[in-house]
Amino acid sequence: MAAFAANSLLCRVALRDGHVDPASFGVIRVTAGALVLAVALRLRSRPAATPDWRAAVMLFAYVAAFSFAYLTLSAGTGALILFGAVQLTMFAVGLAGGERFAPAGWAGLALAAAGLVVLVLPGVAAPPLAGAALMAVAGAAWGAYSLRGRGVPDPLAATASNFLRALPLALLLGVAFGARAHADAAGIALAIASGALTSGLGYVIWYAALRGLSALQAASVQLSVPVIAACGGTLWLDEPFTPRLAVAVVAILGGIALVLTDRARKRG
Repeated sequence: MAAFAANSLLCRVALRDGHVDPASFGVIRVTAGALVLAVALRLRSRPAATPDWRAAVMLFAYVAAFSFAYLTLSAGTGALILFGAVQLTMFAVGLAGGERFAPAGWAGLALAAAGLVVLVLPGVAAPPLAGAALMAVAGAAWGAYSLRGRGVPDPLAATASNFLRALPLALLLGVAFGARAHADAAGIALAIASGALTSGLGYVIWYAALRGLSALQAASVQLSVPVIAACGGTLWLDEPFTPRLAVAVVAILGGIALVLTDRARKRG
């Protein structure tokens, strides 16, 4: 979750300060992720994973929509739409598959969701339609990508394969928006860090973690990302740590603790 939050911070800094355009950020991010994972896979000397083009397309859709959405959305509004879409996607699939929480799990989910609302709602304004739609697409794509990773036997090989297959799509995006492309050294460095570290290696860890989580638990635990991002903004972007943020941190992390101690079960 810390890697996901770092992606938001890196993208926010890069686009907010005009260091790079969103298409170039996405291209560099996917390219850096593909390269570092290819090297890691080669050093490990194991075969590549079976291609999963659906996962690759979902990965690309998330990266592209996420980058462009933050051109017009505030951080609070973007987080609310993104993780709302993730929750809806993963919960719909989990419930359709018969997964259920015990009462303590549902209580934890409600507490975490309430904390998220406390965190973002006071700063939410009516969002631009295009930006809101793009962030909803990003959330749905990330939810679908996460679900594709449940049960993969080799998280490193699967993630490397997904990045490699998303790369041609990212390059096409860069060509399509080539006339608007710009990037300084800081923008390139931020995009590389996002792709190689917090995306590439971070997503390997996420795929590994998914093997021990139900769809409902995997959806719920991601509610921690806005909290981590907000705390990171306080530490590194000089954003204030307000009483509202403190209440949200306690509620969301406490709710997630309840969710993770509950064993999501199949309906009999």
